[in-house]
Amino acid sequence: MPTIKNLDDLKRIREEALEKRKLKTASGNVQVVVGMGTCGIAAGARETMKAILDTIEKENLSGITVTQTGCIGLCEREPIVMVTVGEEPKVTYGKVTPEVARRILKDHVGAGKIVEDHKIAM
Repeated sequence: MPTIKNLDDLKRIREEALEKRKLKTASGNVQVVVGMGTCGIAAGARETMKAILDTIEKENLSGITVTQTGCIGLCEREPIVMVTVGEEPKVTYGKVTPEVARRILKDHVGAGKIVEDHKIAM
């Protein structure tokens, strides 16, 4: 991280951070985050992640960033997948099996329709 020596440095760093954020939330950009904490892995998060990556590759989908995170704190709802499409609010899904993951990619990411039966109210 750069050293901040004066107010101009702080303003420059702020502008750079805002620009990165703007690019990340640009319309059409999709972020998918899979909870890969210990309880998530035990509940099948690896298979869910593999299904997501395989579907993206098989369907030749673009503009989707897939990452993983640690424990989300809802162990009883694992595997958990969080989806953010552009500037829309983040949607958190629970009990995401590989089949449900494929459905989320098709319905939510592809068609903009939230998969209500797996949505977790947060």
